[in-house]
Amino acid sequence: MTVADYDLVLSRSLDGWRPDEVGTLLFLRRDDEVLLIRKKRGHGAGKINAPGGKIDPGESPLQAAVRETVEETGVVVTEAMLAGRFRFVELNGPQWLGFVFLASLYEGEPRETEEADPFWCPVTALPFDQMWEDDRHWLPRLLEGERLEGDFLFDDGRLLAHRLGPMAAAEYEGDTGG
Repeated sequence: MTVADYDLVLSRSLDGWRPDEVGTLLFLRRDDEVLLIRKKRGHGAGKINAPGGKIDPGESPLQAAVRETVEETGVVVTEAMLAGRFRFVELNGPQWLGFVFLASLYEGEPRETEEADPFWCPVTALPFDQMWEDDRHWLPRLLEGERLEGDFLFDDGRLLAHRLGPMAAAEYEGDTGG
């Protein structure tokens, strides 16, 4: 298939699209570093990513991101901003809606947990070969301060096509995702 064919599949896949799961990621900045985790279990086990996970009933995306960060790293985030919203379309699996937050205010030091092994990584040396394939398309831009929304088409975890653009200001003005 050509890129245009995959774009058409992505467009058709989004007609009436509804997520099976809604989740979060929270990228914590410290100077020129970002806190990443090596996921030990669950969705994405073995991959490197940011702390995050599913939103529990009654939680806002921000509340879930903060809770997951505590559970996976021991760090308490005190302020965060909504930086991205992405639809992950899997041809043969669950559909995910993801909310991505950036933060730099926190309390505590990262520690290994049953769920994750956290580490500080220079933003200039992100380990994309150990991350989800879509991350290389949006993460550097988010870490530079862009607010993005996008759609990503996967087939058994392999990225086939994507669309990425600026998040509409109305989506985030005065909003921290809470």
